[in-house]
Amino acid sequence: MTSFSPYSRLLHPAPLFWALGLCLALSALGACQSRQQDGGLQVESPRGMATPPSHRRSPVARRVIKQATAPAGTSAPATATLQNSAQTSPTARLASPAPLSSLALPEAVPTPDLPSLAHLLNPGPQTGTVIAEEQRPMVPPPATTDTVRAAILLPLSGGNAHLGRALLNAAQLAMFDFADHRLELLPVDTKGTPQGAQEAAATAIGDGARIILGPLLSTSVHAMAPAARAAGVPVIAFSSDRSVAGAGVYTMGFLPADQVRRVVSYAFQKSLFRFAVLAPDNTYGATVVDALRRTTDDIGAELVNAEFYDPSAQDFTGVVRALAKYDERREALLKQRKALEEKDDNLSKIALKRLENLQTIGDLPFDALLVADGGKRLQSVAALLPFYDIDPSKVRMLGTGQWDVQGIGAEPALLGGWYAAPQPSMRANFVATYIETYNASPPRLATLAYDVAALAAVLAQGAGGPDFSAPTLTAPSGFDGFDGIFRFLPSGVAERGLAVLQVQPRSARVISAAPRNFESLTN
Repeated sequence: MTSFSPYSRLLHPAPLFWALGLCLALSALGACQSRQQDGGLQVESPRGMATPPSHRRSPVARRVIKQATAPAGTSAPATATLQNSAQTSPTARLASPAPLSSLALPEAVPTPDLPSLAHLLNPGPQTGTVIAEEQRPMVPPPATTDTVRAAILLPLSGGNAHLGRALLNAAQLAMFDFADHRLELLPVDTKGTPQGAQEAAATAIGDGARIILGPLLSTSVHAMAPAARAAGVPVIAFSSDRSVAGAGVYTMGFLPADQVRRVVSYAFQKSLFRFAVLAPDNTYGATVVDALRRTTDDIGAELVNAEFYDPSAQDFTGVVRALAKYDERREALLKQRKALEEKDDNLSKIALKRLENLQTIGDLPFDALLVADGGKRLQSVAALLPFYDIDPSKVRMLGTGQWDVQGIGAEPALLGGWYAAPQPSMRANFVATYIETYNASPPRLATLAYDVAALAAVLAQGAGGPDFSAPTLTAPSGFDGFDGIFRFLPSGVAERGLAVLQVQPRSARVISAAPRNFESLTN
């Protein structure tokens, strides 16, 4: 009989090779399964590398869906929320929404930053897919019984191609964060034209899209809307033109009327009662002036004056001079000086001395001036205001969402001015993630694409199947995204909860926070 020492098996190679082979086989099988589970959505990076953002971020901010509950003692409906939850582990999995049933979400979990938002969804695997436009075959691959297709119509070529591709990038980030294996995002190029939008809508409907996200321009929305309505496919466009909304078409864009109402109501609360407005003579300017007129009527304030200027002009001297009533006030100063000069008493001489450095005399008839423009035109107009004696230290400057850009404080006349815009802290998280993923700064509209894609991903996972119905989309409780709370009104336009910001030399600071739910907004 042969005896074996405790170490004798290490000297026999055959069993060791078998053990190594078994380990390698199990390792390979595990890797294959891992690749099958983690496969799916790929985002094309600016360098052309198909690398999931979740593999490029370190660490990743994990997305969660939350639902708002009404304050204690109320029966207000909840708000489905797309929010950011800090995740410190680089390997953390992205949250996948649980099924929605009338926007009722399980498991209440209080959050300190949003006390009215209470429900978190359990995380799951992220396996949503994007079929790139250039890779999508002429005939789409057969869908499984639970496949949900959402088309996103964007100008991926033409003059707005850069913007369109940035919006697609943002939508793809939302897919990683929210979509499950059932959802397919189908990018379709509108070429930035109405005809291209019509063709894109026909392609999307033919491919079985259950919902259409986009297009970007109002002319494109007008062109493709009839086909979508005829097919019964809801559309959530990125336009801020409320005229395109209704009958199954919803607008995700920032409406100037919301911005005007928010900043003017805040100014009224701060004892500013007389308003004037300076606006371009176009559709946008008319919309702002109409919103200001309705707001002042509603709150009991007064619209003193409204002046329009040619948006294509290079010189805005005439309209600013007229708004300031410069000639009348200048004439009043000259008359006052002349009257004092004719007197020879000491009091008259002292009064005359005080008038030496003045350009005009007499107060303006308004306490606040709304300048409804942005960019270079805003800079040109603002520079003329103090020159014609509209003193920013005496007249509060107000703005619209077009003021929500970096560097606006470089114009001295706008310093201290107020404007309404989404809470910047939430958008800052998106910007950081976008830059980390794509090595480029996102355009201002990118958050719209993220929020609407996230919304589509959530609604696609209902317990009874995808629910893109009008009652769900127009839920009074609304939704919460990177641009704050929003809800679609029955008219199809998006109502938003906005903050009021004050222009500072280097940035802007929040002086009135955005509401956290629509219950507080309506009170």
